[in-house]
Amino acid sequence: MNRSISFVKATACGNDFILIDGALADDAERKTITQKICDRHLGVGADGVEWLFPSDKADVYAQLINSDGSDAEVSGNGTRCAAAWQAWKNASGNAQPVIRVLTDAGVKACELVRRQETVFEFRSDMGEAKIDGEVSIELRAGTKRGIRLSVGNPQFIVFVDDFAADWQAEGAEIERHRDFPQGTNVEFVKVKSPDEIEIRIFERGAGETLSSGTGSCASAVAAIYTGRAKSPVRVVSPGGPQTLEWDGKSMFLTGPAQILGRGEFFL
Repeated sequence: MNRSISFVKATACGNDFILIDGALADDAERKTITQKICDRHLGVGADGVEWLFPSDKADVYAQLINSDGSDAEVSGNGTRCAAAWQAWKNASGNAQPVIRVLTDAGVKACELVRRQETVFEFRSDMGEAKIDGEVSIELRAGTKRGIRLSVGNPQFIVFVDDFAADWQAEGAEIERHRDFPQGTNVEFVKVKSPDEIEIRIFERGAGETLSSGTGSCASAVAAIYTGRAKSPVRVVSPGGPQTLEWDGKSMFLTGPAQILGRGEFFL
């Protein structure tokens, strides 16, 4: 062992992240460190690392690297985790009502709704959705139709009556489909009622995850856009629920983030 690196682990509805001070690693080694520390068996285990830096545009800049070492523009859940850690560090004084997190998809303002010990709930301004509309792609099993859109990162939404037993395999095929040269996040969406949907998530660079903030945004927006739901929409994933408000322009996502612990990882 030559060195160790300090980390914090946080989770948002089971979508877990490692938070690391960006000054502790050079640009060239962050991807490798991310892959090592995110390993579920030989590392701490996480869906990605939010590398945190000072910013003159926000309270903190969060650079997201997925567990496979690939770059990602933004994570709604990861952004809340970064905001929760910022709030935790500020806990000695009055709680900061709004924490601004700079991501590679712009600044996300996270309004602190409530806090109970290590659990923080935020209402986050997630910006605007860009909807390409319904498209068809060819898979091994045949044609698949879905809604293509961006919520700061690429998304493909497939509406289903129920979740197939092999939805992960289908999600993996869509994620790396030739029609998405940069890859895409994939959500399978089951509409429960006009104000509630249930989702399964296959994230670009991470695979199956228990939750996704941007995936929740995209799924709810697609459901509203196609007339299947109306705002606000409760989005239920295996890791827990979040709520998305969308007025046709701005998206606001409300959900929790929890600080789980901190330690040293031996490189």
